[in-house]
Parts: sequence; structure tokens; C-alpha cells
Amino acid sequence: MTLVLSDRLKESIARVFGESLSPWEAVARIVEDIRQRGDAALREWTRRLDGLDLTTFQIPPEALHRALEALDPALRQALEHAARRIEAFHRRQPLTSWFTQDLGGVLGHLVRPLERVGCYVPGGSAPLPSTVLMSVIPAKVAGVEHVVVVTPPHRAFAHLEVPVAPVLLAACAIAGVDAVYTVGGAQAIAALAYGTESIPRVDKIVGPGNIFVTLAKKMVFGAVGIDGLAGPTETVIVADETARADWVAADLLAQAEHDPLAAAILLTPSAELIHRVQQEIASQLPSRTRRDILEVSLRERSGAVLTRDLEEALELANEYAPEHLALAVRDPWAWVSRVRHAGCVFLGEHSFEVLGDYLAGPNHILPTGGTARFASGLHVGDFVKWMGLVALDPTTARDLAAAAATLARAEGLDAHAHAAERRR
Repeated sequence: MTLVLSDRLKESIARVFGESLSPWEAVARIVEDIRQRGDAALREWTRRLDGLDLTTFQIPPEALHRALEALDPALRQALEHAARRIEAFHRRQPLTSWFTQDLGGVLGHLVRPLERVGCYVPGGSAPLPSTVLMSVIPAKVAGVEHVVVVTPPHRAFAHLEVPVAPVLLAACAIAGVDAVYTVGGAQAIAALAYGTESIPRVDKIVGPGNIFVTLAKKMVFGAVGIDGLAGPTETVIVADETARADWVAADLLAQAEHDPLAAAILLTPSAELIHRVQQEIASQLPSRTRRDILEVSLRERSGAVLTRDLEEALELANEYAPEHLALAVRDPWAWVSRVRHAGCVFLGEHSFEVLGDYLAGPNHILPTGGTARFASGLHVGDFVKWMGLVALDPTTARDLAAAAATLARAEGLDAHAHAAERRR
């Protein structure tokens, strides 16, 4: 995992810890402190990192419902619409125990949901109610008994009943969260992994976060399950000469505004399209509210690549293995078979990535940093365990015992062999 550290981040770490530390060293101190001192450490790190003195971390359930009732009706309707589509999509993902009698006796898999899951929801420069829905709803569909959300407190909301964006609380109410805690960063991950006096430990932690959250998830893995290690977000658009330049530009800007480290990349064999997209970006950029972030992302992490043809464009996309891959081409279905590595694939210009962020259906918590080569987006299977089931009949057991004993002796495991031979 490659870490890109700005001078501002380095200075922030030195200011908080009183010395120069790497992000890994800083996170290690926080995680161990939470593990040792529980709530007392949570309060201290919340004060030092978030600038807020909190005496309690759990948000009263009634506060969630008050936030929902006070929400702008159009926003509430949009969230509820998104929740219905996300649930409907994830309910179609197969999760059933199965059995067979074709191999002697009964063999199969028992599917059992996890008991406790913690969902991390960022709450920094842009509160993400969509992440509440995308992380909580699949867990609920899978049958997880207790789903909690942790989200950092924010000084911008310190004057409210709880220092969290009301839209996040409303989304928690819609998703049916069992508990919400105002704690963020590495300290939240440690609390979920090890438990504190007020935050019970969970079996698995899911959800995206900043560098400190990601490092903390890596650090506690093994004590708790994790969904993956999220890096900066990324989109690759493969386009031909039929693509609308204004739409392509808008989609690239939508991706780039997430973060200065976000990547928005156009791959196309059309030099004319690249020229028109550049003009559109120059035209659209000045009116965007997150222009400062956009300019850094576009300058440092994004760009356009002129390819020989669409075949080369798809090959480059597969090498990159992007979080989001959009096919803005004349016949996108003709190219789907060429896609080998991507978190989510968007076919045609009416299936634009922003819809995937909010309510198309598939999850928006996706593999980044090339991990789409071996990882998948969040799905209901992430919230269950598959337990093998063996119920052999006596005849099959006797038939298998000789081979089992032979294999055991080849491995030098005499007691294994003896146990098999006793059944013959």
C-alpha cells in the first residue's frame, strides 16, 4: 500500500503527537491506547483529533428519528428511494444453504450470518448518507443480528443535539441501524475491533475511510474481519468517437471532486474526443463548488490517454483494474466480455457512475488501487459464514477410510491414519 503524505499531513501528525511519526506509528499508538484504556482513551483522542469533548458516544435512537422527521421531504424521498433499490438488488444475491446426497450420506454448506457488524461512515468534508445505505442494508439483508455505525463527530454540527450531520442520522434511521456512535478515525476502528465500556466489539468492520482508518483496519485484521483496504477513489472511462464530450467531462469531474488523490482517466482512440472533453472540463470547472480539490486531482492524478483502438483501451483498463469502469462506446455490450478487472462496470452513457454512487443497485463500496484484480465490491456474502457440513453414511465412511489413512501416513500423521483405520 503506497502512502502519499502531504506536508500538511506530516505537520498535523507532529502537532498532535508532539513528534514526527509515520502514519503507521501514529495509528499504532491510537489503536493500542484504545485497546488498553477503552472509553477514557476514546474521549482523549476525540478531544485531541476532533476538538470536541464528548461524555457519551452512543446517539439516542430518538435523535435518529427526529433527524429523519426534520429532513427536507425531497431529500428523504431520494434516500428512501435509494434504500428500496439497494435492498431489492442485494436481496437477489443468492445466500442459501445447500446439501447433496450424491457423494454418500449428506454433504453441503450451512450459511450463517455474522452476529455483529460495524459500518464506518466518513463524516469529514462531505457527509455520505449513501455509504450508510450501502453498508448497512446488505448486512441487514444477510440477517446480521446487530449492525452499528460509527461516524466522526464534526465541529460544524457541535451546536446541534449531536455533532453529526443530520442527513447521516436520517439515513441510519431509514437503514434500520441498531446503534450509532459518534467516534471516528483509527480510534473508531480500534473500538469496534476490541470493544470498550460503551462500544461492544464486532465480528467484522466494513466501509471506506481516510488513511488512518485504512491503516487501522489493516492493523486490527485478525482480531476482527474487514471488507478490504480502501484507497483513493478512481474511475476509468473507455470512450469512442460517439461519446458526448460534455457528459464525459461531467463524469470525470464528478469522480475527481471526491479527493485530491482521486483519479479520473479517459481512454480513447479519438483525439478529437480528447480535445472536446478538455474544452468541456475547462468550461464546467469554474462553476464547481469543490474546484480546489478538482484542480489538484485533475493535475496530479487524472488525464486522458490516446490509444490505438478500443482493444488497447480495454487492455489498459484491465491492467489498471479500476474501481469504476465506464464504457461510453457505440455498442457497450459487445465489449463486456473483454472486461476482466473492475469493481463495477457501467455500460453506456445512460449508466453513468454517479447513479452507481447512490441508487442504481450494486454496492458503491468497491475495490481500489488495482485490488479489483482479486477483490469484489461489498455484497451480502461479506456478512455471512459458509460452514461445511459432513454427514456421511457408514458405507461411504468405510470406503473413504483407506484413502484417508494412506494420505495421513504420507503426511507423517500417524494418529490421523489410526483414526481412519479404526473405521475400516
